Amino acid sequence: MSEADTKNSEDTRDFIREIIRADLDAGKHDGVVTRFPPEPNGYLHIGHAKSICLNFSIAQEFGGRCHLRFDDTNPAKEEQEYVDSIQKDVRWLGFDWGDNLFFASDYFDQLYAWAVQLVKAGKAYVDDLSADEIRAHRGTLTEPGKNSPYRDRSIEENLNLFQRMRAGEFEDGARVLRAKIDMASGNMNLRDPVMYRIVHESHPRTGDAWCIYPTYDFTHGQSDAIEHITHSICTLEFEDHRPLYDWYLDNIDAPSRPRQYEFSRLNVSHTIVSKRYLRQLVEEGHVRGWDDPRMPTISGMRRRGLPAAALRDFAKRVGVTKSNNVIEVALLDHCAREYLNKKALRRMAVLDPLKVVIENYPEGQSEELDAVNNPEDAAAGKRKVSFGREIYIERSDFMEDAPRKFFRLAPGREVRLRYAYFVTCTDVIKNDAGEVVELRCTYDPETRGGNSPDGRKVKGTLHWVSAAHAVPAEVRLYDHLFSRADPGADGNFLDDVDAESLSVLEGCLLEPALAEAKAGKAVQFERQGYFCVDPDSTPEKLVFNRTVALRDKWAKIQAKGGGGKK
Repeated sequence: MSEADTKNSEDTRDFIREIIRADLDAGKHDGVVTRFPPEPNGYLHIGHAKSICLNFSIAQEFGGRCHLRFDDTNPAKEEQEYVDSIQKDVRWLGFDWGDNLFFASDYFDQLYAWAVQLVKAGKAYVDDLSADEIRAHRGTLTEPGKNSPYRDRSIEENLNLFQRMRAGEFEDGARVLRAKIDMASGNMNLRDPVMYRIVHESHPRTGDAWCIYPTYDFTHGQSDAIEHITHSICTLEFEDHRPLYDWYLDNIDAPSRPRQYEFSRLNVSHTIVSKRYLRQLVEEGHVRGWDDPRMPTISGMRRRGLPAAALRDFAKRVGVTKSNNVIEVALLDHCAREYLNKKALRRMAVLDPLKVVIENYPEGQSEELDAVNNPEDAAAGKRKVSFGREIYIERSDFMEDAPRKFFRLAPGREVRLRYAYFVTCTDVIKNDAGEVVELRCTYDPETRGGNSPDGRKVKGTLHWVSAAHAVPAEVRLYDHLFSRADPGADGNFLDDVDAESLSVLEGCLLEPALAEAKAGKAVQFERQGYFCVDPDSTPEKLVFNRTVALRDKWAKIQAKGGGGKK
């Protein structure tokens, strides 16, 4: 993180940080240890980014440490690809776990020993009910559950059966180990939750050493205890799991006693943050992969050119509360613009070219003009852009029958070419279909640099590229993947996928400096928006993605008194 990020983090106040300050002041802890515990069963999304920023920033602010711990307890859905992508995402966001990389599978032996301890204490039992039968016995929010007919097995029988489960004697689903708590509890999570299930799947890290695997609830708190986590921070959907988290720790010989705290998950308009739905989008081909720039995955946002600093700023602005709300996606775009406006180099690119011939400019002549790299950063300096008799402008910057308030190019109208000259349209060339294919113009050589010595004003300034020097490129324009703010609210979320969320423009023309742009580093196409080189790009074919357009919807929302929350 930059010094500015660190200072802004130090100024942050929220209920979790206040709890931590109070705990430290009261001497409950000597230091702060947090963790980010993803499941390696998919790519991380924007909601995870908020949690990453929170856990790692808190550790930094209070001089502690944050662990990266993979909750790898479901071998059927876990892959090394996901482990690698998660580590890459956390590092890209600007955080480092140092030597504190852990896996829940590191603790399988200890978790099994604790399970045996609970069996011996009469607080866990082996159940032969099927998953559907267990669900039926659990009851409802208004009706208590029913005890399993196997609940009162002897300790000796339970130990024998559990050991045989461990030895691989039974098929998947034949038996489970359950905690013996209270089937009449008002909290459904305490109605004899499953601790272990039989899964004959090879594990990415432990191979075939195990055929029984612990559930998330039986793993999470104990892993926190092993790692001496002081503040276990998770989202509100786990609030009702906290009594179970505490029950397990209270009934085993845990090496430490972490506490769980919950905050509201991040919900963003025009977005889904369910890994199951994101996987469906990928597997059914609705997007080009987990890193499709329309996806709310961290890898997708990175590929689109979103700066990590902008995502950290977004997470900070959203804040940490217990109130569920929906944040306008326009706020994320605003954070990107605000950062890139100060950092991104300016370049000229024509996405829909229309040829212009400047008839009074000498044939065969060209010149180099000074162009500003970033008006917000004087240290960025200037660059040279080539100018000649033939150039290209945006087709939308010309109108043959222009209304009074159209301030761009039209027959008889004078405009400024950015960094270059004033030009006036004198003739319009059309093809047999009546389509405009070329413009003829004249220029005023006294206006070099785009300034008039006689003080005359023009209202329109156009970007352009030299026909002799421009480089071709493919430009991909990305919009929100979903056409409505709340995808799936009326049924299947796939019905709300916007078929026009990606437009691929061929034949775009760019100033030559853009051929040197670095992959993933955003630049501003003047008057167009912010773009970055896509990994598909090659020296033979440049490919750029639009990161965000210049128009700032968030600023308009704020001007109307909106706060981005629904």
